[in-house]
Amino acid sequence: MKEQMSLPVIAAPMFLISSPELVIECCRAGIIGSFPLLNARTTDILEDWMKRIAEQLKQSRAQEPGRRVAPWAVNLIVHKTNTRYEADVELIKKHQPPIVITSLGAPGPVVDIVHQYGGLVYSDVSNLTHARKAAQTGVDGLILVCHGAGGHAGTLHPFAFMGAVREFWTGTVILAGSITTGQDVFAAAALGADFAYMGTRFIAASEGYASVAYQEMLIASSSDDLIYTDAFSGVKANYLIPSLRNAGLDPELLEKKASVNFSQMEKQDAKAWRDIWSAGQGINTIKRVMSTAALVEELRQEYKQAERRMAQCLIP
Repeated sequence: MKEQMSLPVIAAPMFLISSPELVIECCRAGIIGSFPLLNARTTDILEDWMKRIAEQLKQSRAQEPGRRVAPWAVNLIVHKTNTRYEADVELIKKHQPPIVITSLGAPGPVVDIVHQYGGLVYSDVSNLTHARKAAQTGVDGLILVCHGAGGHAGTLHPFAFMGAVREFWTGTVILAGSITTGQDVFAAAALGADFAYMGTRFIAASEGYASVAYQEMLIASSSDDLIYTDAFSGVKANYLIPSLRNAGLDPELLEKKASVNFSQMEKQDAKAWRDIWSAGQGINTIKRVMSTAALVEELRQEYKQAERRMAQCLIP
């Protein structure tokens, strides 16, 4: 797979943010692009998206044989409250995305379905218990969602999480949490990760669905402007405090959600998803909105700079 890539990066699926255009431009720039299946409001729209992405990437490979065009990925919420689960799995069978990322539950039968057509399954996990359980299901990769990640995030430091997982797992490891620069990608590789998982940085990509207000708030904020709470989905996540205040909520008075429920994600006009904006602790380094192509090229240059710096530091 890496021979198709210019940088070992997966642009993480972001609810209401990742668009087909963002996925296509990420893949054309040589990194894996992904989107949550629930970003498409209906299964008909989802089918159109999957067809469009597959066809445009196929055309890019045919028309520009020298270009590194990375594979694409979809994100499936496997929690029992996802009311679209069965319908979305049927479209996965039909359109066979190269990579399926499972979130918020056990991968279960999805692994067999994807492996039947030769695809890969990566499961995101936020603690060692979940990592061990996912590893036993036959997934191809574990996405370690560490402290500081945007959206639903764990509490483990990447040093601790990587070291512990590598004691029992020899498959692909993807590292997530506060990764926003090429230097961060290099550091993830130095830790032993096969790929870096970047979400927040791509909120500021011009091809995504993030509103101008969201992008401006992201750029104006720092990690001091984040709150880690389970008040909205029942699973702890990082959110921008100014977006809570704009929605009429007091960050000091948030209450834990009584149960974990993702059934409302299909209703994308729900206030908790539309108006409450998430971000990771890496927002400190995001300074402007860029095209995806320019953003990935900047990451590549930063990665090369980190490589040179490391070479200079090595003792002969």
